[in-house]
Amino acid sequence: MTSSLTTRRAFLSASVGALALAGLSACADPTSGPQPSGRILPTDPLIAEYEKRRAYSGTTVANRLSAAPFETSLQDQRLTTWGYNNSLNGPLLRAKAGDLLNVTVANDLPEGTSVHWHGLALRNDADGVQGVTQDPIAAGATYTYGFRLSHPGTYWYHSHFDTQRERALYGALIVEDPNETLDYDQEWVVILDDWLDGITGTPEEVVEELSAGMDMSDGMEGMEGMEGMDHGSMSEDSSSDMPMKHMLMGAESDYLGGDAGDVKIPVHLFNGRPPAEPDTLDGKPGDRIRLRLINAAGDTAYRVGIPGQELTITHTDGFPVQPRQADAVVLGMGERLDVLVTLGDQAVPVLALPEGKTGHAYGIIHAGSKTALSGQLPQTLGGTVLDGSRLKAHESVLLAPKDPTRTHEVRLTGSMMEYDWGINGRRFDPANPFEGAFELRLGERVRVTMTNDTDMWHPMHLHGHTFQLANNGARKDTVIVKPRQTIVFDFEADNPGQWLTHCHNAYHAEAGMMGVFSYIH
Repeated sequence: MTSSLTTRRAFLSASVGALALAGLSACADPTSGPQPSGRILPTDPLIAEYEKRRAYSGTTVANRLSAAPFETSLQDQRLTTWGYNNSLNGPLLRAKAGDLLNVTVANDLPEGTSVHWHGLALRNDADGVQGVTQDPIAAGATYTYGFRLSHPGTYWYHSHFDTQRERALYGALIVEDPNETLDYDQEWVVILDDWLDGITGTPEEVVEELSAGMDMSDGMEGMEGMEGMDHGSMSEDSSSDMPMKHMLMGAESDYLGGDAGDVKIPVHLFNGRPPAEPDTLDGKPGDRIRLRLINAAGDTAYRVGIPGQELTITHTDGFPVQPRQADAVVLGMGERLDVLVTLGDQAVPVLALPEGKTGHAYGIIHAGSKTALSGQLPQTLGGTVLDGSRLKAHESVLLAPKDPTRTHEVRLTGSMMEYDWGINGRRFDPANPFEGAFELRLGERVRVTMTNDTDMWHPMHLHGHTFQLANNGARKDTVIVKPRQTIVFDFEADNPGQWLTHCHNAYHAEAGMMGVFSYIH
């Protein structure tokens, strides 16, 4: 296991130039025997050509991100972590659909980095995937991303080095609709995260522990009946010779279909704040608040609600849906949901419960004369509970009816026992990223049948596109796929390049649950 993880980490230094050379050599001499089709790489002129086809407002919105170590405090502990602009939440980036976003990234980390713009249909060479769409931004270097924003919605940005994202290298990106029709008085952008860096260990230590899997046959005799005991309670005093500090066992969620997660989380954050220091928003009775909810966690789904008050769901992953009422919503890692709530004459908590795990995060909306919360925060959020996969697309964003011209079967494979997460039985090989690639051509309607053959749920993300779930389901870029479940979705092949698809559980992606949707000529 260690050797395969080391190989995967070598991916971080892979060169786009080397990939371009490989792609060119593959089609250089048609007389030398059977050759794979030429791939439309990030350096292909088609990338710039298709960028020019996107609507452009004539406005450029410029920002700067500095990725660097910084000191902060959580749970009464001083710690050093990594983030953008010395913050646990990177700066909120805001622009309008049609604007050109121009972001200069200064890398003051001791290693390479990159930035992925999660959920956006953007030019391929700005997608921020090291070794596939760009070289890593070297330590001490700067790099500028520039791309047009083609669609309004709630998005976010983050390092595409998974263990970096498990620190604080992320932030919200809001693309406003110049023709907004949704009626609300103010909005609150909410980023949820599960945090352990500097408290119980580092993300790298979690990866190392998880990569050993759960094959503990030599140390598990006499441990029958211990289901429900998390691995963290197996201390150095345990009879096992393999103490586990970070691995979680017994986290169960009926909603997610069983096992809820892999990792023990000491604190959950709401806009970078722990429960002891909740973030707040001031409103007035009768105000309609738009909550833009973003799950930036690495291993935790969140169930979010305002106890005793209904939410109106309006968008998922940036795209409008047929409005639905719910008592709570569930977001997998990488997902976003927009909901509306009407304020009464009292303060209310926006409560985020880690699905199947312990703890909570929350913020407070103040309204009216009662500024303090009354009573204890509930430990459950019941009633009608929905997630993005259970919604229908608004008629304005439905894909035109069309039979698929390309089909792909994507099977999610692997187990906690071996920690060998992959796609179609293959763990992603950074040295050969196009092995097992899902090929497609411009103009095709692509149908994907995604089946989860594992015993754990996976939030699956597709770069550079939004897909529509079957039966006029929601338009999304990240979707929860439960154990033994099959999800079917379609998308338009209208954005040339090389696009990653992967589990947005950071540790599953690090282990190899990734693949490439590869445009070919």
